[in-house]
Amino acid sequence: MPYKKFPLLNRKKIKTISINERRSLVHVDDFARPVLPGTDFNSFIHCLPNFLGAKDLLEFCGHVKMARKRDKPIVWAMGAHTVKVGLNPILIDLMERGWVSAVSVNGAFMIHDFEIALCGQTSEDVSANLHDGHYGNTEETGLFLNVALKQGLEHGMGAGEAVGRYLVEAQFPYNHVSVLSNAYKLNIPVTVHPAIGTDFIHFHPNFDGAVTGALAERDFLLFASIVSHLPDGGIFLNIGSAVVLPEVFLKAAAFCRAQKIVLHDFYSAVFDFIRHYRASENVVKRPVANGGKGYYFIGQHEIMIPLLAAIILNS
Repeated sequence: MPYKKFPLLNRKKIKTISINERRSLVHVDDFARPVLPGTDFNSFIHCLPNFLGAKDLLEFCGHVKMARKRDKPIVWAMGAHTVKVGLNPILIDLMERGWVSAVSVNGAFMIHDFEIALCGQTSEDVSANLHDGHYGNTEETGLFLNVALKQGLEHGMGAGEAVGRYLVEAQFPYNHVSVLSNAYKLNIPVTVHPAIGTDFIHFHPNFDGAVTGALAERDFLLFASIVSHLPDGGIFLNIGSAVVLPEVFLKAAAFCRAQKIVLHDFYSAVFDFIRHYRASENVVKRPVANGGKGYYFIGQHEIMIPLLAAIILNS
């Protein structure tokens, strides 16, 4: 039965328009092109569709190249997963080629990078070691790193510089694949931002919280100084840190603003497996509100970071 209060609308009253008059978001000119056998990498890049993630990645890489051309900072903030999926050689190559102005990491990155330099292996089996009391009880890592940090404090260093110096002086067999060791040799600043209790060296008998806190304070001030140079085309990448580094970045931005330093017209990007709240808000959105643009790329680091490096170096 009909409802008197709700008579059906009459579609014959609609006035249509031609598709040629309508604004469309998808055009055939932006479609992907087939990747032919034997295609070189530059040709492959031009085969990508000009949509969404592919468009954003190429656009962001363009900003990175412009930052390099204008001598603006390109800051790489990284969690430990970048080490654990074997990306150190790619990062070191970018450092040597001048695509890295500064490195900022959490405590776990420092530990895994140190272990790689020490003996060429890292990332113990947590499930196997936790319940038998062995997890985190690695003597060399806890002893040597805490010694490195104490020596760094005596020399007025932050943690990143202290560990890099220690690695170079110790001449460990795998220093050539250590980000911290190579950064020290290349005079690239590294800041370490630990959270006490998150890293197993914090319960080693040689640990001193006052040392770790003092070095972290110095590294934060250095990091804030680096961040203050981002305006007018700088780059900040956050790779694989969901909480600590996005929070430190936001606080550094706030610290700069409190000193009348306005962060404007720079570019930020997050590379991670999934979308995280703090990374999205504290890296991609809030800091670039005065100009610039933030990007969020979702994908596995062992695929996305080599792809990023290849595009930067070849396109």
